[in-house]
Amino acid sequence: MKSKKEEALDGVLLKMLDGLPLQAAELLIKDKEIHNLQDYANVVSIKRLSFNDHGPVHMKTVAINAVKMASLLNEAGIKLNLEAEGIGTFEDSKTAIVIAAFIHDIGMTIGRENHEKNAIIIAYPILNRLLEKLYPDNFQKLVIVRSLITECIVGHMATQRIHSLEAGIILVADGCDMEKGRARIPMMINTESRVGDIHKYSASEINKVRIEKGDKKPIKIKIEMNESVGFFQVEEVLLGKINFSPVKPYVELYAGVTGREAKRYL
Repeated sequence: MKSKKEEALDGVLLKMLDGLPLQAAELLIKDKEIHNLQDYANVVSIKRLSFNDHGPVHMKTVAINAVKMASLLNEAGIKLNLEAEGIGTFEDSKTAIVIAAFIHDIGMTIGRENHEKNAIIIAYPILNRLLEKLYPDNFQKLVIVRSLITECIVGHMATQRIHSLEAGIILVADGCDMEKGRARIPMMINTESRVGDIHKYSASEINKVRIEKGDKKPIKIKIEMNESVGFFQVEEVLLGKINFSPVKPYVELYAGVTGREAKRYL
């Protein structure tokens, strides 16, 4: 059973898309296996491991973030790798981005360690059956998009060097999901202090993350927080991911406490 939040995110994502990426999103949203994997990933993450949200709300939020960034780059005339290399279109890249974002954390159904790599083991048969529907008459394109999705998923933790803008978008889009709602449930369940709590407390102070057209670069990321502890989340999580991402040259990053002047990082 989907929550109202999940359904709302589904609606937002569908309105952002058309063509092949829209078909992909519709398949993803209706897929029972994916839905159950997303739900179980959250059980493992929150209840078993006391981490923050890695379930359907997070993965769908990352998909929305990623589509925004891809669209902003496209509007600025920046070609993503498939188009720039003459082996695909922007539509193909956006299709890969949507699928990768939607399932990037299903490896959390196994555990935190190497979850980005474990996700590929689970995802491979899912990708085959989805892409066979999206590319029924183009096996070469299916293979290319499948490999790109794999890079996007494996690269989302910045533990392995990535080389495409598509994968770089997923990396940054994942880091941008840091608003306080993501840490709310684990903080309610786990009231005793433990190592790593700074991540939850810093995330709980992030009010809003905005992704919009930049002033001098295609993408501007603006983070508003209640207290300065939120800077830990920006500097230790998001900034590290941006620095590791091929998208970095196209990103402006601002963060600040509400009512004060924002600090510019990039």
